[in-house]
Amino acid sequence: MTAAPAASRGLDPVRLRAVVTAALDEDLGPAPGRDVTSQATIARAAAGRAHLVARAAGVVAGLPVVEVVLAEVADRLALPAPTVELRVADGAAIAVGEVLAVLRGPVQVLLVAERTLLNLVSRASGVATHTRRWADALAGSGASVLDTRKTTPGLRDLEKYAVRCGGGDNKRMGLYDVAMVKDNHVAAAGSVSGAVAAVRAAFPEVPVQVEADTLAQAMEAIDAGARFLLLDNMATALLAEVVAAVRAREPQVGPVELEATGNLTLDRAAEVAATGVDHLSVGALTHSSPILDLALDLVGSGG
Repeated sequence: MTAAPAASRGLDPVRLRAVVTAALDEDLGPAPGRDVTSQATIARAAAGRAHLVARAAGVVAGLPVVEVVLAEVADRLALPAPTVELRVADGAAIAVGEVLAVLRGPVQVLLVAERTLLNLVSRASGVATHTRRWADALAGSGASVLDTRKTTPGLRDLEKYAVRCGGGDNKRMGLYDVAMVKDNHVAAAGSVSGAVAAVRAAFPEVPVQVEADTLAQAMEAIDAGARFLLLDNMATALLAEVVAAVRAREPQVGPVELEATGNLTLDRAAEVAATGVDHLSVGALTHSSPILDLALDLVGSGG
C-alpha cells in the first residue's frame, strides 16, 4: 500500500467546506438560514466561552471541522468568528471529561454551530476509535487494517481521514484511483486475464487489484499479472494455504500484496494476521462505527 500516515494527509479543505455547507443548509435552511430559538433568546452582542468535551473515552478525529463550522456560521450571521484553542490533536486517546477545545466568541454563533460540529466530529471520532481497536489487535503482526468504499455518502473524505487518525490505512479513495477486478468484472470480460488486460489497456497508470475466492483464482490472477490480491471470505485454513502458495511464487514473480477481506471480526484479527497476509480490509470501520459521544458546554460569558 502507498497510504501515508495521518500526520501527512489532512482533510481536503474544499470537500470539508462542501460538507459543512450542506450540513448547515440541512439544519438552518438555505443560506444564510436561521436558528429561531438561539436568535430569539440570545443577544447578538453576547459573547461567551464553550468547551468541547469528551463524554466517552476513545480516539479523537475531525477537530479541523470545528473552526470551519464556526467560521461558516459566523459568516451567515454576520458576526465575528469565534476563536478555537485546541487542547488535543487528532489521533490522540482521550478520557471521559477531557476538554478537547475551548471556543470563544459570540454565543449565537457557538450555539447555532453546536449540533453540526458535534455531528461531524463525533462521527469522525467514532470511526477513529473503532479503527484503533483493530490497529491494536494487529500490533506486532506486520499486517495493517484498511478501510473500504462502504462510507457515508458525502463523508468519505472525513471518514477515511478518521481511519488514518485511528491507525489504519486507506485502501482506495474511490473508483477512479485503483482498479479492483471482482467477480462481475470477470464475468463481463470473460476471464481474470481478460479483465486485467482490459484495465491495463484503458488505464495503464492505475494499480490493478484482483479478488480471489479460491487458490485457483489466486494463481490465475498472478498469472494475469496482478500483484495485489483480495482473498475474499476465506476460512483461516484456506487463507493460510493461499498465502503460502503465493509466497512460494514470489521469487519468480516479485512481491505480491495480500489482503484478507470479508467475514472479519476483532476476535479473528490476530488469527487472520498470523496467516501472513499484509492487510485486513474492514468495511465496518466506516459503515458500522458508533459515534463517540462529545458535547459542547457553554461555561462562561466573555473571554
